[in-house]
Amino acid sequence: MTRIKICGITRMEDALAAAHSGADALGLVFYDKSPRYVTLKQAAQLAAAIPPFVTRVGLFVNASAESVQGVLQQVPLDTLQFHGEEEPAFCAQFDRPYLKAVRVKCGVDLVQCAARYKDAQGLLLDAFIEGTHGGTGVSFDWTLIPHNLPIPVVLSGGLHLKNVTEAIKQVRPWAVDVSSGVEAEKGIKDVAKIAAFINEVKKIGLQLS
Repeated sequence: MTRIKICGITRMEDALAAAHSGADALGLVFYDKSPRYVTLKQAAQLAAAIPPFVTRVGLFVNASAESVQGVLQQVPLDTLQFHGEEEPAFCAQFDRPYLKAVRVKCGVDLVQCAARYKDAQGLLLDAFIEGTHGGTGVSFDWTLIPHNLPIPVVLSGGLHLKNVTEAIKQVRPWAVDVSSGVEAEKGIKDVAKIAAFINEVKKIGLQLS
């Protein structure tokens, strides 16, 4: 069964709606250039309210080690997600499981990336858009993903209700990650879109199992 992460949570009602609809993980963005950025106070309140067995993921982009540690001192995160040019040793130093995001385009060797970040729980594969670090709502060519990656794939980038079934059938990822595809506007989720997306993923999961 494909797992589901709803990323870019900024409001309590969105966090609870996603959890109650069956999301496996919720993402909090600690990158201040993102429209989905949350302050430490916001993040601590959201993380504390997330029900049991829903993974709390913190997203960082080229943050300092001190900054990440500062977040961890105030926000009970379960998993870290790195979207910049962070080295493997940097990602592994925080005593938390981590995901390494890779922006996919022709010429990016994902097998080599998987070997380099072998300590990661998985590779989060997103679209390469010059000058950005994800959250663009743009998909990429899924045929660029090899089927022999040695660590789990979390598929991101432009997923929504109308393309997630094909994405799962083609890529067979461990999980899918959606943000803009379930939003009313940037940073504001749409409860009905969240529920429909999760239901669709679970439906295709049953068909493929």
